[in-house]
Amino acid sequence: MDIRLELVGVPVTDVDRAKAFYERVGFHADHDVTVGDGIRFVQMTPPGSACSIAFGEGITRMAPGSLDNMQVVVEDIERAHVELTARGVEVGEIDDLPWGSFVYFADPDGNRWAVQQTTPRGR
Repeated sequence: MDIRLELVGVPVTDVDRAKAFYERVGFHADHDVTVGDGIRFVQMTPPGSACSIAFGEGITRMAPGSLDNMQVVVEDIERAHVELTARGVEVGEIDDLPWGSFVYFADPDGNRWAVQQTTPRGR
């Protein structure tokens, strides 16, 4: 039996602000539909990913900003750092660990993300 993770809910306070932020990060807006009163569904996918995020109104009961340690993987952490910084995303310095190299950022609500190069730099 295959089990594929395809959609993760991200709790946000301002849907338009979150959509603009994730577009700046580089995610593609797949859907933005208002289903009915109090229900708006936005789905966004990082380039090359089979898994998307979703946020909106009436989508989740999680508190905005409570999502921690979402992780995406890139081939080149230095390039990712340069591109995210150039797009106006506040990322920290590259963190080299024995199991990979990372940069971290948070969305406007404080949901935290890790960007990982699985092979540490210099190996």
